[in-house]
Amino acid sequence: MAVCGIAVMLVGISVRWAAVHALGVYFSGKVSVLEGQHVVKSGLYQYVRHPAYAGSLLAYLGMGLAFANWISSVFIFFPVLLAALYRIRVEERVLREIFGDEYDDYSRSTKRLVPRIY
Repeated sequence: MAVCGIAVMLVGISVRWAAVHALGVYFSGKVSVLEGQHVVKSGLYQYVRHPAYAGSLLAYLGMGLAFANWISSVFIFFPVLLAALYRIRVEERVLREIFGDEYDDYSRSTKRLVPRIY
């Protein structure tokens, strides 16, 4: 279980890194839109709208699994999941305000975190 957890954690870190790299200069820890920014639809963003959060969630899930203890998994993963879901709502509200129809079209063609599921 611990080895699988570490593998999931490394995949999550890689997914997050790829998502941040795809955003380039537009990546920020704050919810903001820079002048000249556009809706990124390339790389992992062609499959999900929030791959950086998906990667983080995978990494935290992997960390919980690496401890090989279900209680640790619950206490590590679920608070991060709740925070990510809240942050996604905030970000999507801002992106819809700024990009309007372009973001609406993009959101209809992609899922939030898991391709073809959610």
